[in-house]
Amino acid sequence: MVFFFTSTCGGYTLYMGKDKYENEDLIKYGLPEDVWFHVDDMSSAHVYLRQKTGELLDDISPELMLDCCSLVKANSIAGCKMNTVYVIYTRWKNLKKTSRMVEGEVSYHRPQNVKRVKAEKNKPIVNGLNKTKVEDHPDLWQIQKDRECEMIEEKKADRKALIAVEREKEKQRKSGIRERRNERLKEDENIASTIERNKLENLRMSDDESLSGSEVSADSLGF
Repeated sequence: MVFFFTSTCGGYTLYMGKDKYENEDLIKYGLPEDVWFHVDDMSSAHVYLRQKTGELLDDISPELMLDCCSLVKANSIAGCKMNTVYVIYTRWKNLKKTSRMVEGEVSYHRPQNVKRVKAEKNKPIVNGLNKTKVEDHPDLWQIQKDRECEMIEEKKADRKALIAVEREKEKQRKSGIRERRNERLKEDENIASTIERNKLENLRMSDDESLSGSEVSADSLGF
């Protein structure tokens, strides 16, 4: 059995297992968007926050963080009796499980990616979350598989979009090459035309000078 809660901060879903055995399933069948919370150095429930696709740990708002920390603190036998505890949290995919660990025990692939925050007792927030509490028996394996299929399709769509962008860039590159080639051809034609005009102008001036010289010669001979 899994307990689901709805945060008033953006409608995010928080969930946790009923006991340590169900925590094992949650550890095994999480999603990439899930963030795991646990009271540091104490026994507590494993509370998960399901973020929206593409969101980072730093995108968790202070209000949403308060919801998560208050809920996990309230579900710690020792922690719920204390005014202040520390809560650790990390991505679900950072959780590491080995065959030597007991039920509910986890380690981390990258300990440096585990964050720690102080949490104080907050009954109003816990009471508000408990009002949204829903008990369910979801097929965690199927949910994970469905998300994996979605991610495969998303990667295919991203790949197609990238290919389309690269093709458009190549098209524009080739178009630019043609335009520059045409500009050079036009420049060459203009240069050739200018040279031809200059030649004709020089020939005309030469003919005029020859004609003028002939007239002078005739005059000097008295014709």
